[in-house]
Amino acid sequence: MNYRKLGKSGYDVSEIGIGCWQLGGDFGPVDDNRANQILRAADDNQINFWDTADVYGAGLSEQRIGNYTRSNPEPRFIATKVGRDGQLFPNGYTKAKVKANLAGSVKRLGVEALDLAQLHCVPTDVLKAGDLLAWMEDFQQEGLIKHFGVSVETMDEALFAVKHPKLTSIQTIFNLFRQDQATELFPAAQENNVGIIVRLPLASGVLSGKMTKSQTFAETDHRNYNKDGAAFSVGETFSGIPFTTAVDLADELKTMAPKDMTLVQLAMRWILDHPAVSTVITGASKPEQVKENVAVSALPPLSSELHEALKQFYFNKVKQHVRGVM
Repeated sequence: MNYRKLGKSGYDVSEIGIGCWQLGGDFGPVDDNRANQILRAADDNQINFWDTADVYGAGLSEQRIGNYTRSNPEPRFIATKVGRDGQLFPNGYTKAKVKANLAGSVKRLGVEALDLAQLHCVPTDVLKAGDLLAWMEDFQQEGLIKHFGVSVETMDEALFAVKHPKLTSIQTIFNLFRQDQATELFPAAQENNVGIIVRLPLASGVLSGKMTKSQTFAETDHRNYNKDGAAFSVGETFSGIPFTTAVDLADELKTMAPKDMTLVQLAMRWILDHPAVSTVITGASKPEQVKENVAVSALPPLSSELHEALKQFYFNKVKQHVRGVM
């Protein structure tokens, strides 16, 4: 495993992280035993960056992480999020309520202070008002959180937040189906020493290259109920691309991968080839997937010719299909 600095935290995080949304059961049922197996696989493969949120399974993801880490005390950097709980989102934000939610995360995770608390895709006008960021500074000074960042849905939000002098990180969607951050956000992040946390590197799994147009998903899976943006931003599911179109595009990308590389490896290695990226958070529904994801860290960089071909593929064939504000 290779490690990279996470912005102003100065902390060395694994360039492949583990996303823990699935531990809340939001992609289908996951029992305690399976959750522990996934977390153990993360430890066994030197993944020290774990990402969760207070709303994943209404706190279940955090609780499972807390239960596991109490029994398996090892150095880790655990990031969580605040701001999408129904008591706050979309217009119920107060300093007291945000602090109470963060305190709830502290309790569930079993820590004295949160390593990283990220504002969780809060409305643009709320973010730009500045109160939430000022409160996060206060919570940092009080010792409730060690570092804070933002998880954003749009480029506009990211470019606003990146200028904040105390901001440690920005979590953003970045993958072969969403490439604009490379030129619009990443230079500003490097200039301001802000770490980039990449989420949805496989565009909700469609960039695995294993899905078909007849694919079905569990009723509780956001790839079922939010495929057209019925529950939250359409850009969060399949990177905003209509599912059947995304499958076709993924199939075409498979033909561009080197002969000794799967589409998953191509998609992940492409992200890691961007030096502004601190870590890529990947979900896993079983331990074997964790090991497969980690293996990408050891792969050599892609050629400049392939990078250029993938860039042209995005701008000529993909970008026109992305729904939602990027």
